[in-house]
Amino acid sequence: MDITSIENFATLDFEASSLSPHSWPVEIGLSWIENGSLQTWSSLIRPASSWDLADWSPQSATVHGIPMTDLQAAPPATQVAERFLHIMGDRRLVSDAPEFETRWISRLLQVNDYERIPRIEDFDGISFALFEGFALDMLYETLERRPAPHRAGPDSARLAGAWLKASEYNSSPVR
Repeated sequence: MDITSIENFATLDFEASSLSPHSWPVEIGLSWIENGSLQTWSSLIRPASSWDLADWSPQSATVHGIPMTDLQAAPPATQVAERFLHIMGDRRLVSDAPEFETRWISRLLQVNDYERIPRIEDFDGISFALFEGFALDMLYETLERRPAPHRAGPDSARLAGAWLKASEYNSSPVR
């Protein structure tokens, strides 16, 4: 596979206050392949004043392990949104949970009044378009052997890392 084709994508993951429709992001992770190596950026997110703090779920906090006190010292949502857009650049966003990630990226970008919300594509759909055969098997075996740690940076790196592993076995690009 021509590694440059996966370099056009970035895998996105969020940890959030809860899974409710009113939830808001507490951590963002973005990973991509650059010059054949895995790159990751992540940040905790201080809640915006417009976000309902009552939507904090102790159950979600138990899963991701991020206490509310850590968020008070995190960069403000406005700064995280700006940094995210800068790092994302022209890459296409991919997630294994696009419906949730779209909700949280919308909440994050709306704090800066951004109206254009980037489209988030499905990880499985893009994976099947990029890889085939043994490479695709290796991609999913790599994911299976590395369970999601439920932290945004490592979770996004897990997905992009599986693509990097699969690219070692792809004899010809699918696209």
